[in-house]
Amino acid sequence: MTAYPNLLKPLDLGFTTLPNRVLMGSMHTGNEDRAKDFDKLAAYFAERAGGGVGLMVTGGFSPNRAGSLYPFSSKLTTHREARNHRTITQAVHDNGGRIALQLLHAGRYGYHPFTVSASALKSPISKFRPRALSDRGVMAQIDAFARATALAREADYDGVEIMGSEGYFINQFLAPRTNKRTDRWGGTPENRRRIAVEVVRRCREAAGPDFILIYRLSMIDLVEDGQTWDEVVALGQEVEAAGATIINTGIGWHEARVPTIVTSVPRAAFTNVTAKLRPHVGIPVVTSNRINMPQVAEEVLARGDADMISMARPFLADPEWVRKAETGRSDEINTCIACNQACLDHTFALKKATCMVNPRAGNETTLQLLPTRRAKRVAVVGAGPAGLAAATSLAERGHAVELFEADDDIGGQFAIARRIPGKEEFAETIRYYRRRIELTGVKLHLNRKADADTLADFDEVVLATGVTPRLPGIPGVERALSYVDVVKHGAKVGDRVAVIGAGGIGVDVTEFLTHTSLDLDGWRAEWGVTDPEEGRGGVTAPKPAKPARQVFLLQRKSSKIGKGLGKTTGWVHRAALAAKGVEQLTGVNYERIDERGVHISFGPKRERARVLEVDTVVVCAGQESVRDLVDVLTERGVVTHVIGGADVAAELDAKRAIDQGTRLAATI
Repeated sequence: MTAYPNLLKPLDLGFTTLPNRVLMGSMHTGNEDRAKDFDKLAAYFAERAGGGVGLMVTGGFSPNRAGSLYPFSSKLTTHREARNHRTITQAVHDNGGRIALQLLHAGRYGYHPFTVSASALKSPISKFRPRALSDRGVMAQIDAFARATALAREADYDGVEIMGSEGYFINQFLAPRTNKRTDRWGGTPENRRRIAVEVVRRCREAAGPDFILIYRLSMIDLVEDGQTWDEVVALGQEVEAAGATIINTGIGWHEARVPTIVTSVPRAAFTNVTAKLRPHVGIPVVTSNRINMPQVAEEVLARGDADMISMARPFLADPEWVRKAETGRSDEINTCIACNQACLDHTFALKKATCMVNPRAGNETTLQLLPTRRAKRVAVVGAGPAGLAAATSLAERGHAVELFEADDDIGGQFAIARRIPGKEEFAETIRYYRRRIELTGVKLHLNRKADADTLADFDEVVLATGVTPRLPGIPGVERALSYVDVVKHGAKVGDRVAVIGAGGIGVDVTEFLTHTSLDLDGWRAEWGVTDPEEGRGGVTAPKPAKPARQVFLLQRKSSKIGKGLGKTTGWVHRAALAAKGVEQLTGVNYERIDERGVHISFGPKRERARVLEVDTVVVCAGQESVRDLVDVLTERGVVTHVIGGADVAAELDAKRAIDQGTRLAATI
């Protein structure tokens, strides 16, 4: 018996059977670009194959140089490259897994001067204008897909996924937005989808009948002049007839102004479009986006939205996701919280992808928590992200660990963050660590402020004491509330609020203060998502909900508010602030706070004096490290390590904190 009968049910593809309905979706790690890193990629996939994933898909490999994402990035074009890939496929097969290679042609999304596309239209995410292909040029691209498929089979892959969504090359032919052609590859819907159908047909010919061929179909483009629903259905039927084994769901283009994968997107928000296509085709369809826990996946499958679930980032967070679901240990899953900080933000910065909540992702060969040769008594002070990572990792290695927390529960800054609208997923990380504390045998002391006398008896001490809010020297600041007062302790806030400090915390607090609770339909309306039958591309005019309060967001710096936020999430926060009518003021001087509100001026000459008549002032002006134990422990000769916010109190950085805690634990 299992709690997830639909999720764990085998899927018969005719020539092969997948052990369950879980697809590990494509995720570029950065180890794809050089053959010398393939041993790392092999270890990464092997660990997830051993974790029970039914089928995995690699990061994108271009079928030719023109389709590369950037110069010298991943491609599969030669027999030598195919031989190199056997390092990956053998490791996966040795661990009982199956893996498909994704063929991704970037088209106008390529960041190099040799890009090609349907038409010579520059994309908003690359500075290079593509060259419009001739008829012969289009055929050459199709040939490249077919050759790469044959090479993938030669490399012992179990299949390929043809990337036809997210605004990449094939998608650029499908939509009027980017296809202005009048020849046989443009004009009518039939002509626009010809290239997709021909790619599938030629890839099937190249691979033979007993090879998995996934087509990643953009079911809702989320851009103006995208595909109509009738065009999506026709494309699904034609790629099936051309030889596709599976249709995978693609949601939105990279240039879309609708969030699709950040943590504020409701779970399983887009499975309805997969459900809409499923009755029109006869092959399995896969649904995707913001599915991160087994119960969510099971509900999606049980109501018939899809035949299979695709998840990418959840397998960065926990390679044993499937095995834990199989064995009744869902409470042990390290849940993806869709923060994007260490995965997609790294990818777009051309850095190696990993995971904020699992720093071992992509680092399987270098960051290992091996059993210790000599068990020590280790005290960890502070049960925020850094302390939790350090304590549980140390205990996993065999050390005797005691964790001291002055508050009445674990979580630290995550316990505050989970109260922010759209960051509720952070509660999953706290749940995960609560269970890890039980499983690893960490002795937890709550409501216990550790002192030097208590800590002196331990072999080593890890100080993860975190931060405290910093109060700036503004006359009258004692009238203000800190973000901790408001978010954690529920201090009363009026209808007109000034937020001082516009870093990540200030933006979060502003969203907290302006938020109006929305169901899934309300979220779609707020972002302008509609039924794709009702609007081309599935977009309509956004209808933001009325904000709960009027908020002024203030910043000393003259730079744009939100400039330092993550690349993949910052634009979402900035759009949300604008939609809620937040007045954003930069280059502000804080003169004083009194019964009238906040007195401000602007610029170095303190010009344009203004009074913001508000009911409440909330201060989000940074933090200070809590380090009061460092010197006294050092003086007593106690081996002491300082991590997380106690080490650096700049803008809160859970990614650094968890990574520090884990890496330190690996060395003690």
